[in-house]
Amino acid sequence: MSGVRALRAACSALVTAMLLSAVASAEAAWRWQLPRGMPAPSVPADNPMSSRKVELGRRLFYDVRLSVTGAYACASCHQQARAFSDGRARALGATGELHPRGAMSLANVAYSLRFGWDDPDTTSLEAQAQIPMLNTAPIELGVRGNEARILDALRRDRLYARGFPRAFPDAARGFELAHVRKAIAAFERTLISGGSAYDRAVYRDERAALSPAARRGLALFTSPELACSECHGGPTLGGADTAFHNTGLFNLDGQGAYPPTGQGLFARTRAPADMGRFRAPSLRTVALTAPYMHDGSDATLPDVLAHYARGGRNARAADGAEPGARNPHQSERVRGFPLSPEDEAALLAFLEALTDEAFVADPRFSDPFAEAPTGVSSRVDAD
Repeated sequence: MSGVRALRAACSALVTAMLLSAVASAEAAWRWQLPRGMPAPSVPADNPMSSRKVELGRRLFYDVRLSVTGAYACASCHQQARAFSDGRARALGATGELHPRGAMSLANVAYSLRFGWDDPDTTSLEAQAQIPMLNTAPIELGVRGNEARILDALRRDRLYARGFPRAFPDAARGFELAHVRKAIAAFERTLISGGSAYDRAVYRDERAALSPAARRGLALFTSPELACSECHGGPTLGGADTAFHNTGLFNLDGQGAYPPTGQGLFARTRAPADMGRFRAPSLRTVALTAPYMHDGSDATLPDVLAHYARGGRNARAADGAEPGARNPHQSERVRGFPLSPEDEAALLAFLEALTDEAFVADPRFSDPFAEAPTGVSSRVDAD
């Protein structure tokens, strides 16, 4: 019996070594295609990058079978042409349920340390990918309770049957939702925007890339008077840090209340000081991600600038019609500033210069089901 146990141990060790070798080989083969000025994203040790995994994740990101209705995908709320947002004030789930917050852009999401508007606890793309699948209040993709049926449909797909074991050696006996979310996370990590006029001027020394108005807008954006870059700074221009801010959107009762459907961190912590605190989103390709704020209550970029220039909306009426007192929990950074028509035009020129046209048209990020009538993406199961 000792000989049998020794043989089993040796076989197990060999299999483990082969799996680790396959994973290491896949990771070694991965090469980031990074725009100048953008660092390599951090990658979890248990989900190394590989070309096969990224392509598998891209297909899953656009696959409507990953929803309770068979008609909804991650890409339904995160559309490439809109910098992976959806143009709605508030997102709409697979079953038609309206969400309390808008879908955030996924541009440069690889650099985020927190995810969503008001979630301090989700700290990886792998963990975040699980939320839209399993949420029930509100329903997003509606996978919870339907896992077996949805996975069965995916497992019957020839490309997935071959692609998953090649991307995940441990999925040789059948892939699970954990593999699905890891593949999607790997794809999302590649959604890096760094080709705007701003990037060309700042990181490639193409001074003519920014118009005189946009250069003046950049100076205003980073000035101590406006201090926009205090919350929207670094290569991602916001969205990457762990801070949450109350920007004075509401003050319904004169004591800082926000509408029940959007109370920020307060909904989780119940701490009064957390009322209305949300994460500052990235401004990358911001001209394509309207409407703005967590609830889409500012329709245009001029609306956003007006909001910050007056030091917050602080409305007592839920529709924003009645101005009120400053929210007692409002960030000290939102203090208002004078904004002339010339300053506004310059700031708008700068914000529009953050648009990365190549990013929103990059075929590496596009819908693989639209590439051919059969929806075949050859890279998923390529030898």
